[in-house]
Amino acid sequence: MPPEKIDSLDADLKPMVLRIVAQNASLLGRIDELLATITTLNARIAELEAKLGTPPKTPDNSSLPPSRGQKANTDTTAPADKKRRKGRPGVARALAENPDVTRDIRPPRCACGTALSGVPVELARAFDHVDLPPIRPVTTRVNLYRATCPCCRKAVTAQAPADMPEGTPFGPGIAAAVAYLHGCHMVSYKRLVELCGGLFGLTLSQGAIANMLARVGKPFAATADTIAATVRASAVVASDETSARVKGKTWWQWTFGCASAVYHVIAPTRGKCVPTAFLDGAKPKVWLSDRYAGQSKLAEEQQFCLAHLIRDAQYAIDHGDAIFAPRFKAFLQDACAVGRRRDDLADTTIAAHRRRLARELECLLACEPIDSEGRKLRDAIDVDCRDHLLVFLTRRDVEPTNNESERELRMSV
Repeated sequence: MPPEKIDSLDADLKPMVLRIVAQNASLLGRIDELLATITTLNARIAELEAKLGTPPKTPDNSSLPPSRGQKANTDTTAPADKKRRKGRPGVARALAENPDVTRDIRPPRCACGTALSGVPVELARAFDHVDLPPIRPVTTRVNLYRATCPCCRKAVTAQAPADMPEGTPFGPGIAAAVAYLHGCHMVSYKRLVELCGGLFGLTLSQGAIANMLARVGKPFAATADTIAATVRASAVVASDETSARVKGKTWWQWTFGCASAVYHVIAPTRGKCVPTAFLDGAKPKVWLSDRYAGQSKLAEEQQFCLAHLIRDAQYAIDHGDAIFAPRFKAFLQDACAVGRRRDDLADTTIAAHRRRLARELECLLACEPIDSEGRKLRDAIDVDCRDHLLVFLTRRDVEPTNNESERELRMSV
């Protein structure tokens, strides 16, 4: 209502009209806010509906570890027309060259009742019986005596033996077993307590295990430095990373490996600063990894893991791409097959395969996928990967996949 009309109203009506006008203005502002919210929610609904149509991420089409995959039921029904496989000759366990104990068993008597003692015998057959003795901790009480010197009257106390120092009751055998089970087989502190008690009859606390591992880690430090130096000096370095829980927080476990050594780093970040700090100025000839940006530009050349790309292609196929991804997956599988046969191929043959695969790649990148995931994959390969797929065909010391690094991390996931 125009202000001049409000001013012309009766004194009794004017306050009521002013309240109504103010309420209308507030409601109009609220309507504008709700319209903006509706627009945002509609966009979010469209995004979620689009996600509902995408295939789930699995270990077969992504970098998810196998432990996080849904394992399908195995069909145990054999086809009716399946031929029975021929049996193979049995193979027995070979006899030990140097058995710890040998028992000669002679027949006591014949079935007719005649005693056979003193009758010449010959070896009929032999077999090995392998068993573990009862594993129980051996407790050694060390008594340190004190004597008084008859010359100077000074009290002299015996020193603890070097192989049984004071400070911890647990010897190097227990420490080695605990370190092996925890470090190589990822047995947790709680399970180590249960395992040592149930298997060895040894009572341990989690605190004792933590202290034991801390002591064991000190002698390994020099060896770890040697391993790191070996990897840094290698011409080819393979690397991968995965999440790791440290004191309730997500950290990252990195692995850096070469043909003769593997070095692990657990860091609070997944950033490129971790491999950069590990290299400490070194620059390998080739860096083998997946397409993660934190693994890029660390060496003179880079070989992307073809196994990762095969899974990326499979995801695009699952999403509906029938133009680029299927052909690209077949291309990658062909390249991996050549890589597996490199030891039997001459250099000229490998070079011919590389030229052929390079031509095929150029043809593939000229495809125009209709599916969004197919276009996304094609564009990523064209922009970031085309020069990093076939490096393994120029150097025999470079693998086409980074599966070895994944295996090094497998126990952690």
